[in-house]
Amino acid sequence: MAKPILPVYSIDNLNDSRPSPKDFMADRFAHYLDEHRNLHFPHKHSFHHLVYFSKGTGSHSIDFVHFPVEAGQLYFMAPGQVHSWDFDEQPDGYIVNFSEQYLNGLIANPRYLDQFAFFSGNAQEQVITIPSPERKQIEDLLETIVREGRSHDELKDDYVRAALVQLFILVSRYNAAERREVNNYNTVLLRNFQKLIELHYKEKKLTKDYAAMLYVTPNHLNALCKDITGRSAGELIRDRILLEAKRLLVNARLTISQLAAELQFADNSYFSKFFKKYEGVTPEVFRNKHIKNKQHD
Repeated sequence: MAKPILPVYSIDNLNDSRPSPKDFMADRFAHYLDEHRNLHFPHKHSFHHLVYFSKGTGSHSIDFVHFPVEAGQLYFMAPGQVHSWDFDEQPDGYIVNFSEQYLNGLIANPRYLDQFAFFSGNAQEQVITIPSPERKQIEDLLETIVREGRSHDELKDDYVRAALVQLFILVSRYNAAERREVNNYNTVLLRNFQKLIELHYKEKKLTKDYAAMLYVTPNHLNALCKDITGRSAGELIRDRILLEAKRLLVNARLTISQLAAELQFADNSYFSKFFKKYEGVTPEVFRNKHIKNKQHD
């Protein structure tokens, strides 16, 4: 039996009737759900995806990390991440989809988004509950983004971009009080390490390889990672490999042997042992469980 393919949605195939359909779209969440009843879950996006819940209950997941839905919750997703949701009652709020190129039309710095922890690609940093007194300011900005996204007024895209930047700064300020302050040099080094993992996790699986690229010792990189994240550098590398394996297992039309080759393991047996050691089940059991859950949903 053919295994299902993980859908990857782009902005233009979600909605081709809005201005700038390839780079931006915004909508009230209830209307978005009504227009996209055919969305398949889980799925990926090729763009940045922001959702704010003003009401609703249920759950959603980002890269297999599950979160309860609650009013005032804002979550961010980076391109390529896997997500799904399951609502107990009809939610509402706002949804904003945009490409990195869309923001680059206003901001010259191509790494501008790197400074915001919620764009890190780490699910635990991407879901934020806005305190009640500050929700109106966030909701007003989101309403502005939706309104301008639908308009044909002059410079409407610059208006949206400026509002998005305001939103990111406000959320970052709300979130800063809950995050432990760390040395700026160490934070930058950690982010650079995470970016290198994203680029090289298939072919480079040892801490010493990344330490060499960052011009630090493996011991220094390990100590820094443990201090900031509570996990060693080797664990962060391993977690990224395991995450990609889970993404591929859930929907990719690949055999276990093909998947092992895709992730550049020496052979199928080595990959299966790696997966079972850290996930607790074999790749086949993990795949079958998630396919059954999807069919049940």
